[in-house]
Amino acid sequence: MAKDTQSIVKMSRREGYALHPKAHKALVKRTTIPGNHGGRNQRNKPSQYSLQLREKQKVKRLYGLLERQFSKLMSEADRKEGQSGELLLQYLERRLDNAVYRAGYASSRRAARQLVTHGHFMLNGRRVDVPSIRLKPGDEIVLRDHSKNNEYFKKLDDVSPAPTETPSWIKVNRKKIEITVTGLPTRDEAEPEINEQLIVEYYSR
Repeated sequence: MAKDTQSIVKMSRREGYALHPKAHKALVKRTTIPGNHGGRNQRNKPSQYSLQLREKQKVKRLYGLLERQFSKLMSEADRKEGQSGELLLQYLERRLDNAVYRAGYASSRRAARQLVTHGHFMLNGRRVDVPSIRLKPGDEIVLRDHSKNNEYFKKLDDVSPAPTETPSWIKVNRKKIEITVTGLPTRDEAEPEINEQLIVEYYSR
């Protein structure tokens, strides 16, 4: 399965946005973009295309998608009725790996993706290992019986503490490690500081 193996900290510095919890400290220490020319003065005012590109790259990397995956998702959102940008974010939020992350069973989306690809979860009674599966209301995700003895899940509270709050569209039973999809994500429940209109404009060129 293809995946982006670049350093998440370097990508975070490039986008000026913490794409992973461990990137926060790095952004405080080094605010310039990575590379030999990162410390040189940048243009005072970036072009509109540059703003669009960086926003697209930020969101794509935030949710862990490759370019082709992200482009196909944007095309699908364009074909549906409604605001394309908001639909795109809804599709991203409804990914299986994102739901695992939002439920607090992983400290990052990368970690959640790994848990899914290792086949630790069952969706509606069937073992799944595809992080991009799009969830719908009524879906139930449970930990496989075989995985309950895994050291990761035995020490879950240490490796991934329960979040202070979970999105309204999922119901979480942390003790049993179960997730029930009860609705659809709202725009406000996507990651903050995203300007989806810039992404729409980028693909509309």
